[in-house]
Amino acid sequence: MRKSLGKLNALFEVNHTIKQKDYVDWKYEQLKLFVLTKPKARKGNGNRIAYRFTTRSLPPFTELYNRFYVNKRKVIPPDLQLDTLALAVWFMDDGSKSRSSYYLNTQQFARLDQMKLLALLKNQFGLHANLNKDKIYYRIRINTDSSKRFKKMIGPLVLSTMKYKLDDDPVTTDLKRETYAISIGNTPSPVTPKSRL
Repeated sequence: MRKSLGKLNALFEVNHTIKQKDYVDWKYEQLKLFVLTKPKARKGNGNRIAYRFTTRSLPPFTELYNRFYVNKRKVIPPDLQLDTLALAVWFMDDGSKSRSSYYLNTQQFARLDQMKLLALLKNQFGLHANLNKDKIYYRIRINTDSSKRFKKMIGPLVLSTMKYKLDDDPVTTDLKRETYAISIGNTPSPVTPKSRL
């Protein structure tokens, strides 16, 4: 999301590689009431070809922007709630798999916000996760004992062209070494996910 200088309202941009065209088109279908121009391909740096669209600048996006950005930095609102569709989209956007664990690439968030996300996964979905060191940053690792539950929850909602991220190969979409750091809770406490805001 971004709010341009001099603009009253914020907009939402969807930008992926052309290889994920079907995913961008699916997002467009969900948001087309707020979009004037259909997704288009655009040449990026090097050989990369992007496929993207932007919404109009509108008050609903400004409200979301003000909740999720402070001084142009992404933050996690303390009252954030997600449903399984939001969880599936989060994984399709920023997820990967290594061996028997799933990862959510949250490196852009401050440690406190990552802890909020760990608590959210546990309290809203009964998923146990910890922070995994990725070079000098941290990301979320869904614990092995919760990975099957995670896959079962989001699997039916993941688009066919994005199923490779849920691959059952021992090593698939992420080959990095694992280092465990911080976890939240040890006992499952399943909670029915509430509707997302």
